[in-house]
Amino acid sequence: MWRAVWSSSCNLAGRLPQPAAQRLLTINSNQLASNHFDYQSEHAPRIYRGQHSSAHSNNHSNHSKHTHAKGNLASTPVQPLVQAHSKSALDRVIHDAAQHPDAFWLRAANHSGLHWSKPPTIAKVLNPNGTAAWFPDGELNTCYNAIDVHVEQHRGAQVALIHDSPVTKSVTNVSYTELQERVATFAGVLARHGVGMGDRVLIYMPMVPEAAISMLACARLGAIHSVVFGGFASHELATRISDCQPSVIITGSCGIEGAKIIPYKPLLDRAIDLATHKPNSVIVFQRPMSRASLVSGKTPKRLKCRDYDWTAEVEASQPHACVPVPSQHPLYILYTSGTTGAPKGIVRESGPHAVAIKWSMTNIYGLRPGETMFAGSDIGWVVGSSYVCYGPLLNGNTTVLFEGKPVGTPDPSTYWRIVDQHNVNVMFTSPTALRAIKREQSDKLVGGYDTSRLRSLFVAGEHCDTDTLKWIQQMLQKPVIDHWWQTETGWPMASLCPGIQHMPVRAGSAGKPVPGYTIHILDQKTGQVLPEPNTLGAIAVKLPMPPGVVTTLWNNQKRFDSTYLSSYPGYYDTGDAGYFDEDGYLYVMARTDDVINVAGHRLSTSALEDVICSHPAVAECAVVGVKDRLKGQLPIGLVILKQSSASASQSLSHDLQRMVADQVGAFACYKNTIVVEKLPKTRSGKILRKTIRQMANHEKVDIPATIEDAAVLPVIQQILHDASDVKPPSSHH
Repeated sequence: MWRAVWSSSCNLAGRLPQPAAQRLLTINSNQLASNHFDYQSEHAPRIYRGQHSSAHSNNHSNHSKHTHAKGNLASTPVQPLVQAHSKSALDRVIHDAAQHPDAFWLRAANHSGLHWSKPPTIAKVLNPNGTAAWFPDGELNTCYNAIDVHVEQHRGAQVALIHDSPVTKSVTNVSYTELQERVATFAGVLARHGVGMGDRVLIYMPMVPEAAISMLACARLGAIHSVVFGGFASHELATRISDCQPSVIITGSCGIEGAKIIPYKPLLDRAIDLATHKPNSVIVFQRPMSRASLVSGKTPKRLKCRDYDWTAEVEASQPHACVPVPSQHPLYILYTSGTTGAPKGIVRESGPHAVAIKWSMTNIYGLRPGETMFAGSDIGWVVGSSYVCYGPLLNGNTTVLFEGKPVGTPDPSTYWRIVDQHNVNVMFTSPTALRAIKREQSDKLVGGYDTSRLRSLFVAGEHCDTDTLKWIQQMLQKPVIDHWWQTETGWPMASLCPGIQHMPVRAGSAGKPVPGYTIHILDQKTGQVLPEPNTLGAIAVKLPMPPGVVTTLWNNQKRFDSTYLSSYPGYYDTGDAGYFDEDGYLYVMARTDDVINVAGHRLSTSALEDVICSHPAVAECAVVGVKDRLKGQLPIGLVILKQSSASASQSLSHDLQRMVADQVGAFACYKNTIVVEKLPKTRSGKILRKTIRQMANHEKVDIPATIEDAAVLPVIQQILHDASDVKPPSSHH
């Protein structure tokens, strides 16, 4: 069994320890040592409103390395609600959204520059389960708002999409006019294959412009797309085909992972064989580095081919117009792994999604039309849908579609080259990507690229440890904003909002609740609100939630209700644990099932990981709880060392033990440190703590379909087995 070490200083106080939890980052370029930083910038939006003025639309840099049109984006005049630099601006907007949600969101729907074929007059109708149907009498088309409206308002020459592909050593710019032509024509292709409103289309593509074109073409027709991460295993792909029953599947012949070419077509063919549903057609985008064989699919009962070549189909098709759809009509289905093994099909509704995503672009990310956003995510993840494809285009921005990795394509400076080369104003990435860069690039930004146009770097996906946040903030001399949301919500639940008000970053915090979300900390056992600050509990959102969030799972309302609404009546259960500080900043510390209970003390894995990652030799770590007969659970830490630390220091375990005791408390009883080369992660970069915990406790191991490298698991399992009966520190290479 795992070594149990009793400390007489362990007590039963219920509060979260403060030294590690509350570090206020206030970094100022004039006084780095003081750690002060605010958002003052000549480029920052000055007022909170439904949409920025047309004057702002024309202020994009003349030094851009790609072409931007200078035409005005017509807007509906709307009076500013509050001055952005007044002391309580964000709190006043939060209060307005909470007290007058219908008026708040109708204003956002009708005065944000969105075009409705039938403008909504009703804000919401409550469903029996407490969720809301937003803008039920409205009709619009998301593709029209993302592309056509900008062309019609004389901004067609602006670059809409930049495909930056270090793996193919190419950069391609696509203007709004060109994007309109290509999307409309491919919508014609889908229409020729019988796709219409409500039909499903599964997209299994690499990060190429054709992936975004496929999504937008579906939206143009009112078809429902389901994007699956390129290269996903056949079995998991088959479950998604069986569930959403697409009439057409769109795929690329291959993807590129670093230096490795991954043929997609054999994986798809196998998935179709396994699936209970068979598509009518498969449209294949051929890439020169690996061309796919097309299956005719002709049988006595099937007189037409199954597989079709993308280029040939485009040449034979005519552009198709946008089809207005009701507000509640699904825009897409995005699958996320479920605890039972069956994926959950998150349904995103067209009208609420457009309103929420466009509002977030202006008010959370602070972007004006004509500016550039770079989100380092695959379109198979929710960030890709929200902030690679739809968000930037709905807001009239330029978006960067990145086909590469943060390191290794070719080096850790890739992100900063993109920021420099494409004049990126706002960037979005994951803490995992930053830790990978930090591991190879610990003291400087390699390449000396110009990041002066970058205003903010947003991070999400999992908790960003304080050491990584401080490091990247010092390197960039820009605010680094850790914010929090989920696949289910589709846009942030908690964040700082530079588009509303400049506020200081607090390391470890996800900011304040975004206007529209009423977030409470609940006692996990009683479901009662925990009113005292700095008290760890379950994070839940009061129903109804704002527009754009999930209200059902595809063909499975019962599972939606039981998964998200049954734990705490009247609330959406986020599955995360955390707390508010005295000033209303939210700290998201762990998944609720990752909270460790040590002799009655409920400790978050994030609080312990923050301390461990602050050690100069540690690049990344994961903390999980293992069963202990005396204390219930004990924490163990799996750490990856920086490249400069070739081997584990003999004092590392003792150093970390002392640091945790000093900054969290001796009651944490942290004793076990294990050095590893890799940690199991999902393809989006999330550490699989639950899987590690199951292995450490000799439980049945649930291997998620989204795992990046399954070969890591037996290595970690053996390391945990070897370390369970030996005295730390243990080093495994």
